Amino acid sequence: MPGRPSAPPSAYARAASRLALRDHSERELRQVLARKGHALSEIDAVVERLLRDRGLDDARMAERFASVRLSRRGHGSRRIRQDLLERGIARPLVEQGLKRALADTSEVEGLDAAAERYWVAHTRVVPEQRLQRLWAFLLRRGFPEPLVRQRLRQLWPAWRQALEGLEAPDES
Repeated sequence: MPGRPSAPPSAYARAASRLALRDHSERELRQVLARKGHALSEIDAVVERLLRDRGLDDARMAERFASVRLSRRGHGSRRIRQDLLERGIARPLVEQGLKRALADTSEVEGLDAAAERYWVAHTRVVPEQRLQRLWAFLLRRGFPEPLVRQRLRQLWPAWRQALEGLEAPDES
């Protein structure tokens, strides 16, 4: 009947709809449902059902997230690890997911691809300065500093001296 307001979606319908779009961690899903005003008891029941039916799986989410970030987004293991921890994934599941993703996708290949895209996109910058900026860019993307230094020296040996004296920021 026109003009009649429809009932708001149930917590399960909301959760299923979100999970159909992309994986979510248990914590993320709980936060979304709480923001939408669902009662804690309803959220608990939905999460329990989804866990039982394997619609919600933090281990699977961690592996898929890491795989996509490594292979398509040009992120390094350090950033992926931090992003997963921020999403509420337990550290052992983060490490397990990252390990599985790294078995299928090389972090070196991801770093090289990101470095080459950056290098081509910034041709107006002189090579020595471009290499220094690229070094900082790759560190921000979460690649380990020793790997970044080693790969940049190998990819652009003519300007390797530009990397001398550069230090990664402290991990405080």
